[in-house]
Amino acid sequence: MIFLDLLLFMCCAALLEARPLQQPEASWPPQIPKTWDEQALASLEVPFVEPEFSPQHISASYYYGIPVRPIYKSYPIYAPEKEPSGYVEWLKQQKPEIAFDAALLKTKEDWIAAGEIVFDAPIVYGSLFIPASDVLYVRDPAWYRLTGTPVAKDGVMPFYRYVIREAGKIEIGLLSCGSCHTRVMSDGSIIKGAQGNFPFDRAMAYDYRTGIEDVSMARTAERTLYAVPWLKPDPHAPVEQMSKEEIAALHDAIPAGVAARHGSSPANPIRIPDLFNLQDRRYFDATGLIQHRDIGDLMRYAALNQDGDFLAKHGDFIPQEAFGPIPDDPAKYEFGRYSDEQLYALALYVYSLQPPKNPNKFDDRAAAGQKIFEREGCAGCHTPPFYSNNKLTPVRGFKIPPEHFKQFDIKKICLNTNPDLALKTRRGTGYYKVPSLRHLWVRNAFEHNGSVTALEDWFNPDRTEEDYVPTEFVGYGVKTRAVEGHPFGLNLSEEDRKALIAFLKTL
Repeated sequence: MIFLDLLLFMCCAALLEARPLQQPEASWPPQIPKTWDEQALASLEVPFVEPEFSPQHISASYYYGIPVRPIYKSYPIYAPEKEPSGYVEWLKQQKPEIAFDAALLKTKEDWIAAGEIVFDAPIVYGSLFIPASDVLYVRDPAWYRLTGTPVAKDGVMPFYRYVIREAGKIEIGLLSCGSCHTRVMSDGSIIKGAQGNFPFDRAMAYDYRTGIEDVSMARTAERTLYAVPWLKPDPHAPVEQMSKEEIAALHDAIPAGVAARHGSSPANPIRIPDLFNLQDRRYFDATGLIQHRDIGDLMRYAALNQDGDFLAKHGDFIPQEAFGPIPDDPAKYEFGRYSDEQLYALALYVYSLQPPKNPNKFDDRAAAGQKIFEREGCAGCHTPPFYSNNKLTPVRGFKIPPEHFKQFDIKKICLNTNPDLALKTRRGTGYYKVPSLRHLWVRNAFEHNGSVTALEDWFNPDRTEEDYVPTEFVGYGVKTRAVEGHPFGLNLSEEDRKALIAFLKTL
């Protein structure tokens, strides 16, 4: 989410304006869908396990009455020991600048570049619990030590940004798309669109410990993010009896690459996906909650995740109301929304994302692994060239409604993985989608909740035993647990297993 690319883009734009003899690029007319199309929204989501509690979204008139949040120019955050001399004083001299203006976008390349700005644009300022705070805690070495936040080779911490919305005032901007979908590689390079490795929940735990005094604020935040009150008992109800430190510890137990995003839970977090080849994916989310039929659906997905989900009704429950009533006048809804133009640019940018060059060569061992992949029937679910059949598979304990076979792409096979995310959260459809195996080499968390950190762990038959120690997400207060299900590949010989892994790493 760093904006060094933005600064380069602005410089290049200035150079282009200074060359009047160059042939101008032809104008490109964008075809921008309506994001909050009520008919499209009505069929967008796979119903919940208890369909009467599936989200009922706000009306188009309310959505479009919410003010559009302006996107301001932002600046990189440096780790304390790497911050340039006089940097903060220089930032205080900068004036607020609007970074996104659709009227200036003429070509498809312009729109994609503007989409990167949206991708990196924060939607919250200060911290999660002290909005508009001017405490620059990201300049404190303790924040990096306690959260484990990685830093790029140039010293940039690419998950948050400094933003100037008022002259002389520096704010920390957070919760951009790039916060979760940016990765700092082992060599210090930055890959946008990869499975992110920002320790989001550990940063959240830090905010709980330092940003609030009253535990009721933590409990309210948790209720807004994770409550499932129509389930009896609500799986998240025990949090209402926890102390602030216990709630922080829930999130401390979630490593980078995995996140207790809203609608999941700290007990059932979600492996962060990469965004490469997104146009090939039929469903979004581990539980296949959102259908992906066209670019408009990607825009809706972004709008729901940054704005709309908290305003949806689940029976009588509206998540945002944990903090107070939703205003009748949308103009008074303080959190803002994206414009259709911003969302369209964002979607174009996400579609344009390309993976880094794969360092793993297709050698003799990988060739042998490909034959094992074919022999074991892996392609039945992980079909080349996308290495997914783009279908949903039911979880243990879920009975597929007959009408779903006509509405959705379903492979009627249960892999017996842990079903809790699909049954006990606000993203619970009763299904998991078949993930793509492409770009496995650039991930650190596997399975829907990121239980293991490497393919070697995933194909370790010991993982199905109760005394197994998961190598990535273990869980709060948990020492050992089985990583159950998906038995395919567990009975291979050691050599065959190594060959299969070698092949998978080349994808």
